[in-house]
Amino acid sequence: MNKKFKMIRSTVKIAILILVAVIQLFPFFWLILFSLKSNTEIFDPSKILSLPEVWHFENYAMALQGGEIIRYFLNSILYSTVTVIVSGFLAAMAAYGLTRMDWKLKGGVMAVFMLGIMMPVQATLLPLFQMLDITGLRNGYLGLIIPYFVFAIPMSIMVLSSFYRSIPREMEEAACIDGCGIFQTFFVIILPMIKPALATASIFAFMNTWNELLFANTFVDDEAYRTLPVGIMTFVGEHSTNWGLIGAGLVIATVPIVIIYFILSRQIQSSMTVGAVKG
Repeated sequence: MNKKFKMIRSTVKIAILILVAVIQLFPFFWLILFSLKSNTEIFDPSKILSLPEVWHFENYAMALQGGEIIRYFLNSILYSTVTVIVSGFLAAMAAYGLTRMDWKLKGGVMAVFMLGIMMPVQATLLPLFQMLDITGLRNGYLGLIIPYFVFAIPMSIMVLSSFYRSIPREMEEAACIDGCGIFQTFFVIILPMIKPALATASIFAFMNTWNELLFANTFVDDEAYRTLPVGIMTFVGEHSTNWGLIGAGLVIATVPIVIIYFILSRQIQSSMTVGAVKG
């Protein structure tokens, strides 16, 4: 009876997981179908969930035509990669100092970083625009990279801080006995241990940077520095719009996030379960 109950429970769990997976994957599947349809099919209520009558693969060719979308794609990769590397490195050191060291003002400094999470991005738009304009950084790569990694640091610190607290103090004590200094302890011993948390923080930083539109549309005028979301906006026509073309652009923008998540999924799962089992 007990074995039969376990089989039923296992079957129910698998069925629930399959249902959740279908619900999660369906929007991406629908977007792919959307990108392969004509406007007539897209706006036909009876064909919203149906397969395309004619598969319009030329939507992808049109999206990539001329090279502009490729340039925007490469720009987004540049912004996202630099943001992930810089914010991850700075947040790893800051979170280590805030959670593993004892000093007077660390509570206040931590509160300042956490304010960065609570502050609406829209409230910083005008001050940032003026600062970047005065310093001559607006309408260039640094004009987006600097705000991106600065806003990514608070979230990364929050993710890394919880992970640091799970590391036993004995690790640093043993390193100190062996003659390691603070920097050697951090880079040689602690940093390799926080790879799962860094992967999680990197996913958040990458997604927020990759999908960001407000700053990219405000701080950049030159086409050479535009990001992919801004580039997709240019597909919207003044009098008519090819929505299948926009769908193709959205698929192109979504694929890198899916690939990055699959690459780092094991590390993310490890960071989520840290401290769940002890002993």
